[in-house]
Amino acid sequence: MNKRTQIVLSLSLVGASLVAVGAVAMAGGDQGTDQMPEGHNHAAMTAGSGGAMRPVRLDPERARRIGVTYTTATRKPFAQDITTVGSVAYDETRLKNVNPKIEGWIEKLYVDFTGAPVRAGQPLFSLYSPMLVSAQEELILATRLADEAAAGGGERAAANARELLESARRRLRYWDIPDATIRKIEESRVPQKTIVLNSPADGIVVEKMAVEGTRIMPGMDVFRIADLSTVWVEGEVFEKDLSLVHLGQTAHITFEAYPGEMFTGTVTYLYPTVSVAARTGRVRVELRNHQLRIKPGMYARVHLAAASDRDALMIPRSAVHITGQRALVFVRAADGTLHPREVTAGLTAGSEIEVLAGLAEGEVIVTSANFLIDAEANMGTAMEPMTGGAGSNGTGDAKTPPPNSGHSGH
Repeated sequence: MNKRTQIVLSLSLVGASLVAVGAVAMAGGDQGTDQMPEGHNHAAMTAGSGGAMRPVRLDPERARRIGVTYTTATRKPFAQDITTVGSVAYDETRLKNVNPKIEGWIEKLYVDFTGAPVRAGQPLFSLYSPMLVSAQEELILATRLADEAAAGGGERAAANARELLESARRRLRYWDIPDATIRKIEESRVPQKTIVLNSPADGIVVEKMAVEGTRIMPGMDVFRIADLSTVWVEGEVFEKDLSLVHLGQTAHITFEAYPGEMFTGTVTYLYPTVSVAARTGRVRVELRNHQLRIKPGMYARVHLAAASDRDALMIPRSAVHITGQRALVFVRAADGTLHPREVTAGLTAGSEIEVLAGLAEGEVIVTSANFLIDAEANMGTAMEPMTGGAGSNGTGDAKTPPPNSGHSGH
């Protein structure tokens, strides 16, 4: 007999065996699909997957061996730490734009690079403007008229001259010409070709949009100056934690640039919108920037201590065993047995979790080895039908199945 013939015969034998097994199964099914063999308790067999579990009894040696520890459910003020990330931004209330209100040309830049520190009143650039020259000549003329009226004119003429002089001064002030420059023009009676414009505030030049010779128009930004003595750290807080953040709350901030150092700031603003994509809300923390070590754009980690004025029943997070849609804890009774109990969990606070229902203050619960105890409780429930359930004879021994009951082949 060749190899191909042997394969054909083997496949034929396998097919005949499958037909015989199918016939036996169909014959057994005719006896009634709704009937269960005596001694089976399917409700108890599935208790481990959703029914009530049996208590677990552990002797002290076995509990020590598998690492079982206990704690007491305690009611305490609810305090939650929120950790998030953020970035450093400019304090928008301390930004200044330098934009002349008159047309002209920059003759000379006194601050000629981005990042230069400036002080309030420090010269930034000198500006030549024909309109400024005309305004200076008007000021000089008004000054002479005022002097002549005061010397020999009447009271009315003197008052008109003073009013004209004040109008010429006011026009220059509206163009941000310093008072010292105006007094100098009045005293010298000579118009200046260029007028020096000064910095309006202390800070750092973060943007420079002109060079020497640039023609500027009214409203054109020449410099942007930022006072970095205070900066903002803007972080993202998950929507579920927004109720724990409030104005005036203390924030502890760390930076990768300064490992081991912690900076303290204050929450000054909660943005009124939430990101639809990330489900987070923005929080602004104001931070003092001593020695200008913190720079806009730096990455930050923000820690918020969210203290609450309410008490909560708190237990360790390790004490809660999640099984599907249920949260279970194992409560130790007076006789030492461990009883599984379903609880309703609330917010988490660090390594602890709030219990809303299902547990009372002062009860002792298991905090470790919950998985092993849960397996023991489920195993005991699943074994109950075979040792003392509905199919038992009352002594704990399984009942002997009657002849032809379908168990003879088990």
